[in-house]
Amino acid sequence: MKETLRYLAGIAGPSGYGSKSTAEQVTANCSYSSHLTAIITGGTSGIGAETARVLAKRGVRVVIPARDLIRAAEVKEGIQRDNPKAEVIVLEIDLSSFASVKRFCSDFLALGLPLNILINNAGIFSQTLEYSEDKIEMTFATNYLGHYLLTEMLLEKMVETAAQTGVQGRIINVSSVIHSWVKRDTFRFNDLLTPKSYNGTRAYSQSKLATILHAKEIARQLKTRNARVTINAVHPGIVKTGIIRAHKSFITDSVFFMASKLLKSVSQGASTTCYVALSPQTEGVNGKYFVDCNESSCSPLANDESEARKLWKQTRALIHRRLCHLKP
Repeated sequence: MKETLRYLAGIAGPSGYGSKSTAEQVTANCSYSSHLTAIITGGTSGIGAETARVLAKRGVRVVIPARDLIRAAEVKEGIQRDNPKAEVIVLEIDLSSFASVKRFCSDFLALGLPLNILINNAGIFSQTLEYSEDKIEMTFATNYLGHYLLTEMLLEKMVETAAQTGVQGRIINVSSVIHSWVKRDTFRFNDLLTPKSYNGTRAYSQSKLATILHAKEIARQLKTRNARVTINAVHPGIVKTGIIRAHKSFITDSVFFMASKLLKSVSQGASTTCYVALSPQTEGVNGKYFVDCNESSCSPLANDESEARKLWKQTRALIHRRLCHLKP
């Protein structure tokens, strides 16, 4: 109840920010951002587009991987209309496709740019069971597996950039509070790939649990290496975006109307991502879970180090097996 009242009132936490803080407010004092490069998935709409806009406003070179290149070009135009000096690069990607993620990484690395920030923000919600071109359930393929591969293929560039510049690299996995809905006995890797029965909300929550476990394991590995790169997970809040509209069919119109009054604006929803990406207060913070721009607690399952390690190993084996098949 205390946390609910804090959220509704927008009371600031230890960071000085809370549920009502906007992305621009939490980055207002981030003065060192003008020499940074960030990749932001899902940057063509919702909190991803707002994150791209605000980071570009703070002087960050923004790379937007996109499946819809026309929409990405519109976002780029809008950012540069407001900030003519903004540098925005658009490259093609389909996160549900291992081959496409691999091509994107090759295209980005060929540019010879540094990489300081990776924001794994893109997410889909599907009411019906669909499969990717790799024959994997679409929500899990897009929300988790695509970002796992993206992170794996770009991590050495981030470590290299941090070592060369002395500026800590930051990876942010955008998760959701509904990761806590997942029960341990339903979180089985093979069932996530090809479910025997399908429920859209369950698939979404499982993919978001996986993104936290991914952050926990990569954080452990980075600490072991003493690398100057951190990774954290964030819950943006319940935001007025396309995913919420997709969820609407599961609840009554009256409940949706009442719930909508509690939803965050897109700028409020992007605030936690931008805070963790740029704030001096999050320097050195690694393997944590943030809500409303403050460290918070995730579920016991999301905190399970052995579960995180197991998922990472299973995912790595799957992806490397599939990538071998892609080689000519």
